[in-house]
Amino acid sequence: MSLPITLAIDTAAPRLQLAVLRADGTTDISIDDIATGHAELIFDRIATLLARNNLGYPDLGRVAVTTGPGSFTGLRIGLSAARGIALARNIPAIGIPSLLALSLSASGPSTVLLDARRDEAYFQMFVGPGQPISKADIVPMAIAQAAIVPGTTLISSPFVDIALVARYGAAADPSLHPPEPDYVRDADAKPQSAARIARLTP
Repeated sequence: MSLPITLAIDTAAPRLQLAVLRADGTTDISIDDIATGHAELIFDRIATLLARNNLGYPDLGRVAVTTGPGSFTGLRIGLSAARGIALARNIPAIGIPSLLALSLSASGPSTVLLDARRDEAYFQMFVGPGQPISKADIVPMAIAQAAIVPGTTLISSPFVDIALVARYGAAADPSLHPPEPDYVRDADAKPQSAARIARLTP
């Protein structure tokens, strides 16, 4: 069975990565190394990618998007774009956790360990590509390093193979892959209260 034409979006790391899985099973990609400015570029880059493959939005059967952990702003941009396209075209939007997406580049068992700053790491183990055996977690860096299973592929780069993301998203069950952010670490934003005026009670 052929896979649907699928657009993949990744804005979790300091890159804007796009891919389209074509009807013949091949992929084409677009990559911009940028830390900010995803919002200004994303739809222009999508239009260019589709046009050079003689495709338009009506040709898309799915949209896949990485869901984090990653940049809060970047994730919101990618998820909003994917949801908007999916809603407009009435097609599935497939959310793919970024640590799982990274595991797709390994040929066998792998450990994903990403620097989360504050001497912590995003950590997850996989028995094979896209097959987790532990949940995504944030742990002290020393504990994560000690938990690396010898003989597994260690993945420490935050940059997914966007072509593999497109292929995974084309076959994934939409009911198991909601396009919702997966921050792993809670957002740092806190309610503003310093200048709040107390409410008078009668």
